[in-house]
Amino acid sequence: MPEEKDEPCQETVLVYANVRRWEQKVLLAVCDADLLGTVLRDGRIVFEVREDFYKGPKISVEEAIDLIGQSTIVNMVGKNIVGKALEKGLVHPQAILKISGVPHAQIIKI
Repeated sequence: MPEEKDEPCQETVLVYANVRRWEQKVLLAVCDADLLGTVLRDGRIVFEVREDFYKGPKISVEEAIDLIGQSTIVNMVGKNIVGKALEKGLVHPQAILKISGVPHAQIIKI
């Protein structure tokens, strides 16, 4: 009888991605799936991860990274999406703002 091996389960990390297009511009709002609908508070900063702005299709982080490449303005929040954008060199570490320990970054291509 062949020996069964325990292989690590590779769980796909999901994010919500909302794409809006107008004229020649593409705005991408993307957040880690577990943050949608939450409110982050840090001192006087109150940051709402609002469904009307961020909610779109639920996709993998890798698919969201592809969308970043096609977007002119990107607003992202969450350790998974911001971490992957940082890893891919799409956002500078000093451009990341942490609100209640949660990373937030923006990209504007001119």
